[in-house]
Amino acid sequence: MRTLLITGPGGSGRTTTAAATALTAAREGARTLLLGTDRTDTLGPVLGTGTEATPRLTVKRVDPDADFRADLAALQDRAASALDLLGASRLDPEEAVPLPGAEELAVLRALRDAALSESYDLLVVDLPPTPRALSLLALPEELRRYLRRLLPPERQAARALRPVLGRLAGVPMPAEWLYGTAARLDLQLAAVEAVLADRDTAVRLVAEPGPAGADAVRTAALGLALRGLRTDALIATRVLPESEAAGWLAGPVAQQRKTLDEWRESYDVHPAAHLGRDPRGTDDLTALAVPGVTTRPAAVDWPVTDHLADDGVLVWHLPLPGARRDELDLIRRGDEIVVTAGPFRRIVPLPSALRRCTVAGAALREDELRIRFRPDPALWPRTR
Repeated sequence: MRTLLITGPGGSGRTTTAAATALTAAREGARTLLLGTDRTDTLGPVLGTGTEATPRLTVKRVDPDADFRADLAALQDRAASALDLLGASRLDPEEAVPLPGAEELAVLRALRDAALSESYDLLVVDLPPTPRALSLLALPEELRRYLRRLLPPERQAARALRPVLGRLAGVPMPAEWLYGTAARLDLQLAAVEAVLADRDTAVRLVAEPGPAGADAVRTAALGLALRGLRTDALIATRVLPESEAAGWLAGPVAQQRKTLDEWRESYDVHPAAHLGRDPRGTDDLTALAVPGVTTRPAAVDWPVTDHLADDGVLVWHLPLPGARRDELDLIRRGDEIVVTAGPFRRIVPLPSALRRCTVAGAALREDELRIRFRPDPALWPRTR
């Protein structure tokens, strides 16, 4: 199944674009699920009532409150022995208020479940505004890394001894349910990571052409590239008609034209016309002429090239469109490298060949970070 994750700056028409994309795809014959992630029903007013008569289109909304209550009840059931040991009284799920982070986990779970469903051909996700969306998409990898540091897999090998230790001590061992919960969470996060890494998953950016939109797109593209996520298309919203390039609208029209020309050098740009009002209902969504499913974007590749014969180094190529030299930072830490690009940071495992090398330098050229590695003589295989 194809998955389109739609995001953009707040107020750019992100939800409208998600609804228009899903509607177009459904009319083109794809069994489409449109997933809303906002706590309030923002999709309802945009879609109106016309979707009831639109075949092959299903609309759902994430319910973080219900998910949190279900998770709390399940957690208390699994930790019942530990709670009884501590003399703790259980919380009533109906009185529980979701904790910070519960909404993000609910969105990730809904994304995983929807993407793995065989009932649809296309999943369209109306993500939060770009800063929150990028943090959300980074969450599975970061949480899995924290879990591995706090509960290393090698320590879980001792799980078989815990029942014996519990009987000897005469009390339940709470670590058993803790490791079990961590293992289940790790599997769930791995499933979300697999969805994001799938070549049929892409991000569709939404922005209004202009200086603010251009800055937002540059930042979003950098954050997506650092995460290895593909960009499907760029929807330019509220585009004024060229026929209005006179009078007081001449300046805004020229500004939009300039931004659109710049975007077309790097993206598959689809202008959505300014309707003179906020789009409401299927007729307005159709008038925006937003594409449904486009061709698959090229895979994001971070190749290692061999320059040993010429320069004695291996070069790791990291495409980072929009990166600036003064906003880049690299730190080698064991078998990982910490990459900071603008406001974003990612800890990336080194390819196996580079783990036996030392960092010999780095350069930013043509929107690509090139890190040079020199083989460590103590670790590199000797040639005869």
